[in-house]
Amino acid sequence: MEKVLKVFKIHDLRKKVLMVAFLLFVFRLLAAIPIPGVDVLKLQQFFSSNQLFGFLNIFSGGGLSTLSIIMLGVGPYITATIIMQLLTIVFPNLKKAYYEEGAQGQAKFNRYSRWLTVPLAALQGYGFLNLLISQGVLSRLSLMDMISNVIVVTAGSVLLMWIGELISEYKIGNGISLLILAGIVAGIPRAISSIFLNNYDPSTLIAFAVIAIIIIAGTVYVNEGERKIPVSYAKQVRGNKLYGGVSTYLPLRVNQAGVIPIIFAISILLFPQFIAQSVAIFSKPLSLTLNAWVTTFFNNHILYSVIYFVLVFLFTYFYTAVTFDPQEIAKNLQRSGGFIPGIRPGQATTEVIGKVVRRTTFFGALFLGLIAILPNIMQIATGIQVLTIGGTALLIVVAVALEVYKQIESQLTVREYEGII
Repeated sequence: MEKVLKVFKIHDLRKKVLMVAFLLFVFRLLAAIPIPGVDVLKLQQFFSSNQLFGFLNIFSGGGLSTLSIIMLGVGPYITATIIMQLLTIVFPNLKKAYYEEGAQGQAKFNRYSRWLTVPLAALQGYGFLNLLISQGVLSRLSLMDMISNVIVVTAGSVLLMWIGELISEYKIGNGISLLILAGIVAGIPRAISSIFLNNYDPSTLIAFAVIAIIIIAGTVYVNEGERKIPVSYAKQVRGNKLYGGVSTYLPLRVNQAGVIPIIFAISILLFPQFIAQSVAIFSKPLSLTLNAWVTTFFNNHILYSVIYFVLVFLFTYFYTAVTFDPQEIAKNLQRSGGFIPGIRPGQATTEVIGKVVRRTTFFGALFLGLIAILPNIMQIATGIQVLTIGGTALLIVVAVALEVYKQIESQLTVREYEGII
């Protein structure tokens, strides 16, 4: 409570928090504006019987459940980012530009991701509208109405991407993650009411509460865990003063990737559905057939859980490799006169740091994968679909909330030091 009061006492920080809150309010306002011709009753029935679109609704920030103008949410942008990350592996020049050009290279990378988002959003929008028309959720559209609706939902997805990047600039958490968080939190009252209206067995509700506590505790444990590598600095004489000679440590987080592996894994799981929607441009019957296959896959909970776990595990390693470079860390240590006791600076230090990162990431990836599929296991045992979606949403909420808390705390710390100086 004391830190909350501090946030609102500092003018600059208060302004940032209020601007982020305003942008999230705009996002929720956009999520309440539906596209024309929606049959609300059929839409509710469609979502209640389809787990796949429950996951899609998470990524849309709740905009899909109302078929709003931002129904695609940040899904196309996340897909574009994943494609660009994979291209850095295929094309060495792109990887070199991303790593060696610093902020300029990353800005170029983000620009390419934005450009790729537009065609992906248009393809997904067209395919999804056709799917809803075939299910009777949306009334038949003329060619001009279809084009205008595709333009609207594509523009909505691009607008949401821009809002997410604006939020990120205020350094109160990652903008895209916060948009997903806002959509999940907005749907909590409806989810709780549906649980009680369905009159589930009390033991089932207790099991759901226990799973929620395990997910929260596990996510906090993994995100806060770190491996400390001791670092010493050599003594240096500059003029009449002696510098260095101190010992500290290099903190390596158990989960360097945060919640990103979960988001990436679900995006990949939803990618076949995106392909099925896009095929509607060439063949509507084939699109419906592919959608049926994808739905069958999601209904096979065991196969789905295994693939989900493997994807979370692999993406934890992948994202850690992309964002954490042991060689760069070793170079920075050497430049500043630091070294790991008993280890030579340079390549030997790189190998030691890389080895520690691989070991800690293994534990983090394994733990994150198990927590991710824990609700799926409970869903298989109880047959209650809300446990699966609720568990994934809860995992994202906890991880994003921790990230926001850390960023606000770091800004408070900086301002405290500024006050002392």
